[in-house]
Amino acid sequence: MKTEQALQNDLPVKAAKTKKNFRWTVVIWLLIGGIINYLDRTNLSIAAPAMIEELDLNMTHIGLLGTIFSWTYACMQLPSGWLIDKFGAKRIYSIAVLWWSIATALTGACNKMLTLVGARFLLGVGEAPCMPSNAKITAQWFPKSERGLATGFWDASSKVGPAIAPPILVAIQVAFGWRALFFITGAVGIVFVLLFMKFYKTPDKSKLLSKEEYEYIKAEGGASNDTVESTNIKWRELFKYRSVWGMIGGFFCTIWIWNIFLTFLPLYLLKTQDITFKELGIYAAIPYFGGIVGNLGGGYITKVLADKKICSPINAKRGLIAISALLAAAFVIMLPFVHGLAITITLMTLALCVVSAITGSAWALSGDVAPPAMVGSVGAIQNFGGYFGGAFAPLVTGIILDATGSYSIAFISGGIIAGFAAFFYWFVVKEPIKPAKAA
Repeated sequence: MKTEQALQNDLPVKAAKTKKNFRWTVVIWLLIGGIINYLDRTNLSIAAPAMIEELDLNMTHIGLLGTIFSWTYACMQLPSGWLIDKFGAKRIYSIAVLWWSIATALTGACNKMLTLVGARFLLGVGEAPCMPSNAKITAQWFPKSERGLATGFWDASSKVGPAIAPPILVAIQVAFGWRALFFITGAVGIVFVLLFMKFYKTPDKSKLLSKEEYEYIKAEGGASNDTVESTNIKWRELFKYRSVWGMIGGFFCTIWIWNIFLTFLPLYLLKTQDITFKELGIYAAIPYFGGIVGNLGGGYITKVLADKKICSPINAKRGLIAISALLAAAFVIMLPFVHGLAITITLMTLALCVVSAITGSAWALSGDVAPPAMVGSVGAIQNFGGYFGGAFAPLVTGIILDATGSYSIAFISGGIIAGFAAFFYWFVVKEPIKPAKAA
């Protein structure tokens, strides 16, 4: 057993002046990076009407581009999680941001469907490590009781991005054309990653993190720099665990409906509501503000439940996800049966609010289910399940629209699928992964 002096020597060297809650500044990096990530994948839905006209595309083509991205993004989750746990989140995340920013800029130079497919493929490869890296960084910087709230902050980027994208990108497109959307956001990503590489530090290397805060984080399983070599679980053995399969199934159900909104929300409003393209910038943004509330509110609820010892951190997240999934099903299924802009926007906002509560808690759940050395891998496997299955959603929706001219089937079936997330996260995800004891 280590002496007290030896334990003190394990702590990183700190600056004399430190902030008491410095760990919360880390989520700012993750939030900004996530916003850029979603700006780059949301560009397509804003540029779609102009691209359809200029490049002679149809709704099936737009759905296919969404599917190509999602399939690539999903398949690259598996190696991404392993690479993050092997080489560290900062290194892999930095390479990823640079990669996807270049892919975004290349999209603006495309003139044919084939080149667009290639650009979306490259975008999927580059964006894959983003969220697993965030989950790994959160597990390093936060104790278990706070991970739900911390994750809620950075996962809100997936709603902040789409929320601010319509007014900003519509204005850019009106002024400069659709290609400028991709050139500008690609450049923003490159600037961000250069700053991230210079200033972000892990807990053990940060000079702004006090010894007291470091000890507090470490007491609940944070501040770990364990790699995949430090655990006796092989990466492939993760698929033997019931909870991992529950996370895969539950995230599939969640991302199915999320992908429909992400790809077709602006087009749905233009088709079914009496609004102009300039007005779209405002109305398409509103539902995503509901998503921001869902992310932060869901994270706060799980923190309160854990802090007050009402239930364990893992059960707080499972319960919140189950209730949110059932509400999401109800809101989405109601959409085709209402008429009027106000009620349509209201239902979309409520739906994205509870869907966002699911995604935030699901990402935080990977830190509760996985050993510290494999948080990136488990989070990536969950995301793989979500996006590999959810990748069908944009394509299926596009085919339905071209065949029927109606969104009814897409929303009703999507709502039913979203509801099944409650089953997977409550009845299948039961307990953390428990490595076999070493001989």
